[in-house]
Formats: sequence, C-alpha cells, structure tokens
Amino acid sequence: MIALALSRSDIADYVGALFLVYIILIFANVLISYVPRMPYNPWLRAVLDFVTETTNPYLNLFRRFVPRLGGGGFALDLSPIIGIVVLFVLRGLVAGLIAG
Repeated sequence: MIALALSRSDIADYVGALFLVYIILIFANVLISYVPRMPYNPWLRAVLDFVTETTNPYLNLFRRFVPRLGGGGFALDLSPIIGIVVLFVLRGLVAGLIAG
C-alpha cells in the first residue's frame, strides 16, 4: 500500500492555488461586465451565472465602502481592484503561515 504524505508546503501551494483561481474568477467577472449583451446559450449562461454568483458576494463587501467613480452608465467600479489586492495580500500571508 502506498501512503501519501502531504507536507506543509504542499498544503500551502494548494491554498495559494485556490486564491489564484478566485482571482481569475474576479478577472472573468470584470471581463463579463464589459460585454453589454451576451448571446443566449444554456451552457454559457450557466458559466456566467456561476462566475457572477461566486464573486459578487466578496466584491459587495468593498462596494459598500468604495463608491463608483464617474456617473451614469459609465461609472468605474474599483471594488475588483481592491478585492484582488486584498486577495494577493491574504494569499501571501496565509500560504506563508501554512508553509511555516
């Protein structure tokens, strides 16, 4: 029988990868918001809904404190930028603490 031994650095790499996947989802959310109207396709709609439903609760934390810049339909939302910076900092801290 083969025993798998996970070291602390393996777990830290895994946690860092999870943070990276969430950062990529936030980038996808930003790109989705630039497209005014997506063609309807059930698979595409499922993916788009997954991305927005996964990232919006986290980004709403920052939207409460940071107002949009500009006005009308062309307001600039800075919450993804702040959210990504916070995730990079947390990724470094958490992975560093786990790795020891």
